Amino acid sequence: MSDQSINQDRELAELLEEVRLIDVQARRLVTDVMAGGYTSAFRGSGIEFDHVREYVEGDSPRSIDWNVTARMGRPFVKTYVDERELTVLFLLDLSASMEGGFGHWSARQAAARVSACLALSATRNNDKVGLIAFSDGIDKYVPPAKGVGHTMRIVRDCLALKGGSPRTDMRPALEFAAKVVRRHAIVFLVSDFLADDWQQPLSLAARRHDVVAVRLLTPELVPPGAGLLRVRDPESDTEQIVDWGDRRVRIAYKQRAAAHRARTEEDLRRMGVDRMDVPISRGRDKEMIARPIMRFFRMRQARGAKR
Repeated sequence: MSDQSINQDRELAELLEEVRLIDVQARRLVTDVMAGGYTSAFRGSGIEFDHVREYVEGDSPRSIDWNVTARMGRPFVKTYVDERELTVLFLLDLSASMEGGFGHWSARQAAARVSACLALSATRNNDKVGLIAFSDGIDKYVPPAKGVGHTMRIVRDCLALKGGSPRTDMRPALEFAAKVVRRHAIVFLVSDFLADDWQQPLSLAARRHDVVAVRLLTPELVPPGAGLLRVRDPESDTEQIVDWGDRRVRIAYKQRAAAHRARTEEDLRRMGVDRMDVPISRGRDKEMIARPIMRFFRMRQARGAKR
């Protein structure tokens, strides 16, 4: 057996083990932490009135039908049924910048875990799950379907797929999503958002679908106090020598990083696109994925309760 074949077998074994670990972790998180959060966050607009029944202890006061209650002299509540099944579509960034980072996980590894948790939540609710993987074009499309086996194949793709290009262009993926999924869907755009010219296509996609921007935030570079450092842009492959001993250079770096994040947040807010920020810690953090997902679910639940 050649060295190349041995390396491929080893890589496949490592990948399958990684998929198994993500499966176990995501299932536990979905069962123990996220139960009900997904349903409350995404099914509020997909239900229709079914009938009224008498109030029982534990019913939400918001569901009381006051007209029937006044007429009958005792409390009655409205009940609803799901109007339709949901379609959940993941748009996963495979560009070179997703492979880097200064934390325990790369942005790509964190993206696979976030996608696994959300996809398994959708599967538990009998929703369809699909995937569009992209770099500067469409690298793979997995049509939405049901089932745990289908979902785990998507998780495996999130880990194993190679980008067709090191560069990022979100436009083809967003336009393709609008073509292949005609009905209203939940679209998770999973990326580090280190890209340009995504605002207009994302705004158009958000008019048809419920788009959620899942932004992977890798730790920023902590440069040494002095000395020269060679830095490389993974998408353009250009290199530059930077003098980190110059205080002005360090300040400019921090300001540019903060400005980019602020512009992204403002653009998403202006479009009405919800944002789920996933900060990636430098060390092992068992709650790194759970915290941002639950924070996002609580935000959606609170907003729904105010309507």
